[in-house]
Amino acid sequence: MQLNPYGEYAVQLAASLANDWPADRDGIVARTYEHGMTAVYAPAASTDHASTREVVDAWLAVVDAPTPDARAALLNAQMAAATAYPRLTDHDGDWHLHYRDDDQRLPQVLRAVIAVGTALHVTTRGMHRLARCAAGLAPGDHCANVVVDVTRNGRQRYCSVRCANRDGVRRHRARGRAS
Repeated sequence: MQLNPYGEYAVQLAASLANDWPADRDGIVARTYEHGMTAVYAPAASTDHASTREVVDAWLAVVDAPTPDARAALLNAQMAAATAYPRLTDHDGDWHLHYRDDDQRLPQVLRAVIAVGTALHVTTRGMHRLARCAAGLAPGDHCANVVVDVTRNGRQRYCSVRCANRDGVRRHRARGRAS
């Protein structure tokens, strides 16, 4: 039995949705499958796309929380709002936990999965391992992508090699001007 089926992939799914928002519900569902979810969702509703965006925006408040206490409070509120309890299932042939009721719509499923997955990520890897791209901290740099640090050393600061290189060049040029 898997004990943590929602940790890393759920928080990476949330970051993927936040960093590159799909155009429609089908795009959201496709992204969930790309990130390892295999659940069958309730039939589509016209509000699913907008309601899922609200879930992702609430999750971004967790990413942007200024302190670990604030992050924990937001995550606790999101997990409480999921209003489902863990349940065992073997729909994929292996027993594992679902942190949601079986008949919930896509936004409610993602609220539970993302909140629990994020809580597992920050408690097992560290509260500091979820942030915005460090390149975006520089004046004039507009990168606001989320970074989910899954590295061994816990020092991932950039969303991509491109952002890391851009920031490195910026710092190099600033040192040259200073001397």
